[in-house]
Amino acid sequence: MVNNKKKYRAAWLPKSFFARMLWLILIIVLFSKALTLGYLVLNEDVLVDRQYSHGAAMLARAYWSVDGDSRDDIAIAAGILWKPDNEAPLGEYHWPYSDIFQRQIQSELGADASTRLIIGKYISSLWVSAPSLGPGWLEIPMYPHPLRGQQIWRVLAWFIGIVSLSMFTAGIFVLQLNQPLKRLVFAARQLGKGKSVRLPINDTLSEMTDVYQAFNQMAEDVEKANNERDLMLAGVSHDLRTPLTRLRLSVELMHGDEEFTEDMVRDIEDMNEILDQFIVFIRDGKDEALEDLDLNELVEEAVAPFNQSEEKVRFFLEEIPPIQARRVSIKRLLINLVNNALNYSHDKVEVTTYLANKHKSPYVVLSVLDRGPGIPEDEIMAVFNPFMRGNQARSGKGSGLGLAIVKRVVEQHGGHIELLNRVGGGLEARVSLPIGLKLPNPE
Repeated sequence: MVNNKKKYRAAWLPKSFFARMLWLILIIVLFSKALTLGYLVLNEDVLVDRQYSHGAAMLARAYWSVDGDSRDDIAIAAGILWKPDNEAPLGEYHWPYSDIFQRQIQSELGADASTRLIIGKYISSLWVSAPSLGPGWLEIPMYPHPLRGQQIWRVLAWFIGIVSLSMFTAGIFVLQLNQPLKRLVFAARQLGKGKSVRLPINDTLSEMTDVYQAFNQMAEDVEKANNERDLMLAGVSHDLRTPLTRLRLSVELMHGDEEFTEDMVRDIEDMNEILDQFIVFIRDGKDEALEDLDLNELVEEAVAPFNQSEEKVRFFLEEIPPIQARRVSIKRLLINLVNNALNYSHDKVEVTTYLANKHKSPYVVLSVLDRGPGIPEDEIMAVFNPFMRGNQARSGKGSGLGLAIVKRVVEQHGGHIELLNRVGGGLEARVSLPIGLKLPNPE
């Protein structure tokens, strides 16, 4: 029940800080303006209506305090009329004005005094009866207060104008805080892509200065660690290649057991390949330029070396449109997948391409299929991690970076890769690459 309440509250709340701040300020402004309008209605009108009722009481006293002839003069001068009880209208009730008039008149003319209020479109009047002063009713003309009647639209226009101006000012205020946050998000993403980025400290808000300084320090530390890692791996690669090359030459010049010699040469080649994989993983191809790529042509080119002595890899290629991609990276992706399939498969390997989701958001699918032992479902995601080789059925030689490199290349192209166990045994590595996606070129 508690979790459901939290989910409900989170559902109607805006997701962005900008929207939440605007909503908060809007609620505060509307509440304050509603209180202001209420104050005007309930206080200013009260004062004005008390003046009306006080003036009406004074006219009633003046009218009844003189003789009959003088009453007509007062009525003409003040614009009031006398009516008998049977001609007085029933009156209308207008809160809070009717109550104010009734209480004020009774306090000045006695408890037996009564009032009736008539509000018309053009003419309004207050009817007053004071039996202690005289019989009948006096009709006293009224003039509608500006907060009532036609003038209310001016008050509403003022109300809407103040709210709009407040929201505009609040929007500028929130943007002043939101822009540095967006700049920080963009810089963090750029840093995650391996780019060198620093945030300016001089032209930012004082509240964000410490945050920017901490980010810049973190970026500097990350770049320093990456440079040291690259330098270390490059040094290891350089230092190992020379003795490996010399060792290979020595082995090839040895005269003895040819099978033993071939095994040693093969091990040396594997070590060289492992070093190459390390270097490829570090560089990750992000500095390679994009081009319009014919994927079918690249598949034939990448598969050709595997089929030199015999047909180990078959391909079934459908007609597909060109995609924007990095040629060397995609070729490396394909070679890694084919190598992986050949290492673990007991039968031929197949490579297929086809166009999927043609009528909505089309994408190209590249699949490498084998008939090896497959991978347990609970280990499929783990094999994409560096240095992971899966279960015993599909473990063996190599650096454990092949699928990690493949996944990185796919993600750089905005695509998706999944490993699927096939019916009857085997594994399918399915790569989906979007068509028409605008990818960033290296700087």
